[in-house]
Amino acid sequence: MANVADLKTKTDDELSTELNNLKREQFNLRFQAATNQLEKPSRVKEVRRSIAQIKTLQSERNRSAAK
Repeated sequence: MANVADLKTKTDDELSTELNNLKREQFNLRFQAATNQLEKPSRVKEVRRSIAQIKTLQSERNRSAAK
């Protein structure tokens, strides 16, 4: 799971790329869970939290840019 301090140092483009990769991984994890092939169930929670952290950081940057 990505550290918040590491995420803050990334650019907006890097964050968008990371978000897309995590969403793709989340999609694959859902399929694995549905077919009972999920090896590490805790990964679902980690990915979901990472997505939330990136979205929060992006919205903070958008709000500060709007001021």
